[in-house]
Amino acid sequence: MEPQSSVIDPAPSVLPVAPRSGLRWGLVGVTAFSFTVPLTRVAAHDGLSPLFIGAGRAVVASVLACVALVVTRQAVPRAAQWGRLAVVAGGVVVGFPLLTSYALTTAPAAHGAVVVGLLPAATAVMAVVRGKERVPASFWVFAALGAAAVVTFTGLQDGGLGSVDRADLLLLGAVLAAAVGYAEGGLLARELGAWQTVSWALALSAPLMVVLTSVSVAEQTPSATAVQWLAFAYLAVVSMYLGFFAWYRGLAIGPMARVSQVQLVQPVLSLLWAGLILREQLTWPTVLGGLAVILCARFAVLARMGRTVR
Repeated sequence: MEPQSSVIDPAPSVLPVAPRSGLRWGLVGVTAFSFTVPLTRVAAHDGLSPLFIGAGRAVVASVLACVALVVTRQAVPRAAQWGRLAVVAGGVVVGFPLLTSYALTTAPAAHGAVVVGLLPAATAVMAVVRGKERVPASFWVFAALGAAAVVTFTGLQDGGLGSVDRADLLLLGAVLAAAVGYAEGGLLARELGAWQTVSWALALSAPLMVVLTSVSVAEQTPSATAVQWLAFAYLAVVSMYLGFFAWYRGLAIGPMARVSQVQLVQPVLSLLWAGLILREQLTWPTVLGGLAVILCARFAVLARMGRTVR
């Protein structure tokens, strides 16, 4: 099916690719990201400080990014693109890692996976707002229901509908930050390239993240088990860098509305890893809450596809 002309989801201006290539690349990226929540919990639980995890992993990824950019002699982005790179960096380099690191010092990984399950719908909303699209009313209904499902789930988990705690607010902020970064990064990847987009975003944010990492080390000397350092290494190399190679390539190939559906797999995988890696018990409220959020996100994305895809 050919995508209609749209500001946010135009036909990709790339070399011919297999029809499902975008979906496959998206799935690789989402699988890489699905370990982020449980491994952040591993690194942060009685181990490394949340500031060090959130900022330090970006510093490691920035070094890799700068080396890759220099070795391959990438052209410097145009002036207008730097502002958009700042949006990407603020969302996926600064916002999401720091907010989730602080949240998962107390929140279980399974709980965090359910809240982050709102991300596909949030990304679709940001894409609609970014492109000033006209979408069916059902899109907004399902997006709102997804948000309501998350608020209900977190309230019940925390002891009542009026008792959403600090960790939940941090997770919701992380979802918003990532949604903005994903939507803008998917578009920018069509101009700069997939790995180039995340590399320039990391390079741009490197000075700030070096300062934050230095502050964290001054406050508390990093000390952790071998397993926690391995978790940190994965967050730095894969979650913060290599995963975006596949994810932004998938979004760039598109159609973005369809590829973004692959994100629906992420909370399911994260819940699975939380059980296997952390031995967290998956209670019925967690399973039902995750299912409600995923279904609402799926229906919201499908409603948008009904507008942008014949």
